[in-house]
Amino acid sequence: MRGDPEFTSRSELLILLATRLERLSVDSIWARRASGLRGSLLKAIEAVETVPKIDNDQLDILIDLSFEILKNAAREIPDYEEQWHKLK
Repeated sequence: MRGDPEFTSRSELLILLATRLERLSVDSIWARRASGLRGSLLKAIEAVETVPKIDNDQLDILIDLSFEILKNAAREIPDYEEQWHKLK
C-alpha cells in the first residue's frame, strides 16, 4: 500500500538505483547493460506509483541485478591510492 513504510523505502531504493545506474561511465562495459536495466527500473517505479498490486519478487530481481551491475562497475574504478604508493 502507498502509505506503507516498506512501499516508500522500496520506491526510494528503485529511484536511487536508477539514478546510480545512469551515472556509470560510458567507458564502462557495465554502462550498456545498465541502460536496459535502468529502463526496467523506470517502468517499475511508474508501476509502483500507479498499479495497486506489484509483484515484489520482480522488484527484488531488479534490485538484485542493479546492485550486481553497480558492484561490477565499481571494480573497474582504479585504486589511485594504491597506484600512488607503487610510484613512491
